[in-house]
Amino acid sequence: MTKNKKIKWTPYLATAYAEGFCEGEGATEREQLEAWAYLIKTGLCWSLHGWFGRNAEALIEGGVISKEGKLLI
Repeated sequence: MTKNKKIKWTPYLATAYAEGFCEGEGATEREQLEAWAYLIKTGLCWSLHGWFGRNAEALIEGGVISKEGKLLI
């Protein structure tokens, strides 16, 4: 993604960035974390494949993203 460009997250785009496929290939770490924050904020991570929920929980427990989906770093 281009620097300083705000991404308009959708469920598909956020999962692509979180997993690193298609549009998410080459994403920055910050973009990936923003995608995870979106997935947590919307609750989508809890209804996707178990890997998403486990990773979301690790990011929350690690103090990277709040339970409400706010980036903390």
